[in-house]
Amino acid sequence: MKLFSIKPHKRKGRWRKRRDERRPEAIYQNLIKGSFPIVPNVTWVSDFTYLRFNSKFIYLCTFMDLFTREIVGWSLSVRHTKDLVINAFFDAFENKGVLPKFVHSDQGVEYNCRDYTKLITDLGVTVSMSKKASPWENGYQESFYDNFKTDLGLEFDRFDSIGHFVEAIHQQINYYNQRRIHTTLRMSPIQFRLRHRIDVLKRTLDIILKKIIKNKVKL
Repeated sequence: MKLFSIKPHKRKGRWRKRRDERRPEAIYQNLIKGSFPIVPNVTWVSDFTYLRFNSKFIYLCTFMDLFTREIVGWSLSVRHTKDLVINAFFDAFENKGVLPKFVHSDQGVEYNCRDYTKLITDLGVTVSMSKKASPWENGYQESFYDNFKTDLGLEFDRFDSIGHFVEAIHQQINYYNQRRIHTTLRMSPIQFRLRHRIDVLKRTLDIILKKIIKNKVKL
C-alpha cells in the first residue's frame, strides 16, 4: 500500500458533548500541557466514548498511562455517569497498585462532578482538565478511541449478543496493550513498559557495581 500511496479509509465519529459545552468553565486548569512524564504512573489521562450496538449505546471509559500509553483501567456501562468514570479509575488503581501524580481529562460533567474530583484529591492526586471545547488537549485518548473503534470493526451489530460484544471490547483492549504496535513507541505499550523496567534495573545494577569496585580499590 505504501508503494502505491494507498491509504485505508477511516471513519471517524463526530460525537460532541453538547450538554457540557453549555456549562461554565471548570476551576481546574490543564496542568500537564507541554509536559511529558519519563516514568510510568505519573500522569493518567482519561476519557469515555460510546459504542452503538443494536440501536443502544454502551459507554466505555478508559484511563491511559501517558508514559507507556497503556490502558491501565477501564469500565463499561449503559449510562455515562460519574460511576462509569470512578469504576474505571478504581480498576486502574487495582491493576497498577499505585496512584498517579496527575489525572487529566476533559471538562465533562462526569469528571467535573464533586464526587469524582473529591475522590481524586482526597487520594492525594492532582486533577488536571483540558480547556473547554479543546479536545486536542486530551489528544492521546482521542487518538486511542479513533484507532480502537477501527480495530474493533466499526460494524458492531455483527455481534450475536451484547455479551459477545463486551467480550470483544475486552479482548481488543488487551490486544492493544499487549500486542498492537504503537506508532510512537514502535512496540506495544506493555512491551515498552517492560523494556523501561529492564533499563532501570540495568542502570541500578551498574551503579551498584561501580560502588563495589570503587570500595575494593580503596581497600
